[in-house]
Amino acid sequence: MERLKREMAVLEPGQEFRASFVDDNVNDWYTGERMMSLFFGIAAAIAIVLSCMGLLAMVLLIVSQRVKEIGVRKVLGASVSQISVLISREFVGLVALAVVIATPLSWLIMSQWLQEFPYRVALEWWMFAGVGATALGLALLTVGFHVVRAAMANPVKNLRTE
Repeated sequence: MERLKREMAVLEPGQEFRASFVDDNVNDWYTGERMMSLFFGIAAAIAIVLSCMGLLAMVLLIVSQRVKEIGVRKVLGASVSQISVLISREFVGLVALAVVIATPLSWLIMSQWLQEFPYRVALEWWMFAGVGATALGLALLTVGFHVVRAAMANPVKNLRTE
């Protein structure tokens, strides 16, 4: 680089020599994208944790409000899986609705963002299906433990106060 700088000074005196390596240029171009990726990754992690905590709080509230109903259903012969499906269905439906709303919106935003790059990946349907399945799975894991625990509880203890 120093040799090029000297040769340029001889050939074009008075002109400033500005040179850089292609790797440095590419890194400079994508520095903003890396920072944005880090920012969105941290924001997404915080959003996922907060939404799981909110979902867990909702499950605990619903289960505590429906303890007697769960006890009556169990006394009348409902199985643990039937009770679990009954309570989990509400939450899974809400998460599925959120996925249905978010998928076209995210596809639109991602496709517009990717138009700025000369080389880009194609957005495929399975990417969005994977994210939706992961969201539903995470919701089921969050809800499942407490719902099953409430369904397996002894109905006599829950109904004794009635």
